[in-house]
Amino acid sequence: MAQRVLVVDDDPLTHQVLQRYLERAGYQMISARNGREGLKLARRQLPQLILLDLMMPDMDGWTVLRQLKKAKATQAIPVIMLTMKADRAAQEQSERAGATLFLAKPISAAQLLAVIRRVIAATAGDDTPGEARA
Repeated sequence: MAQRVLVVDDDPLTHQVLQRYLERAGYQMISARNGREGLKLARRQLPQLILLDLMMPDMDGWTVLRQLKKAKATQAIPVIMLTMKADRAAQEQSERAGATLFLAKPISAAQLLAVIRRVIAATAGDDTPGEARA
């Protein structure tokens, strides 16, 4: 069974691009268009990794992240903040809220997939899909 990556982002183009990258690398992508939907899917699907946008309407990424880290079922799921808001303050706030990593958009497919493989391998063992680990 393919490992699941939940993408929480309000931008449809981001979903399309990430779906292409992730599926080619052997991951199953789960999509959420906003924070509330992301929280529901995280609790229901228990993905191996969450890619979370910071700036979304209704519920920002930090709020989603804090709720994920409070819930026993989702607190151990690694979360990578993937955002256009790439300043030091945003990175520090993301780290305080419990983010595993903070990455700035745009990012190349190769870089993103290497990070995803590395994070999943660190938390899940040796059964990650794709090519050699970074």
